[in-house]
Amino acid sequence: MSKYYRIARTALAAAALAGLAACANMAEIQPGTPYADVLTQFGRPNFECPQANGGRRVIWTQQPMGQYAWGTNVGTDGRVDRVVPLLTDAHFKVLAEGDWGPDRVRCEFGPPARIEEAGLGEKREVVWSYRYKENSVWNSLMYVYMGRDGNKVTHFHPGPDPMYDDDKFMWW
Repeated sequence: MSKYYRIARTALAAAALAGLAACANMAEIQPGTPYADVLTQFGRPNFECPQANGGRRVIWTQQPMGQYAWGTNVGTDGRVDRVVPLLTDAHFKVLAEGDWGPDRVRCEFGPPARIEEAGLGEKREVVWSYRYKENSVWNSLMYVYMGRDGNKVTHFHPGPDPMYDDDKFMWW
């Protein structure tokens, strides 16, 4: 193993640990905390959308390259609801209930890492991919299929993230 490979690997591990430490702190935010306090501690979210009740959904996401995102709802009173990790196997299961269009998916999970098409002929669909840690361990993508026209979730499943394929990304 080359010296530069070990240095790069160590730097990536340190950055990942720092990111996880920040995420752990977000989990400690109590419901009812003023949004201004959350902004002071964690900075502005990088995605938000309005809610029908006058509040808004805010998301801190590491997409397109990172594997974590945290979200909460901010009420009209300026206080946050529970802050939850969004890119988890358990949270992706919400897609199995009800109708999910692109706006609803984006407001629930944030923008995807990538949007592309997959399949042939009449089976061709728009696919949104979210980078995440499957079972909190595996470098994966959650593939969310949005139908041929890209307007409604038809199904979803995890798969390996090719970004972590050693044959594709060499460090030496």
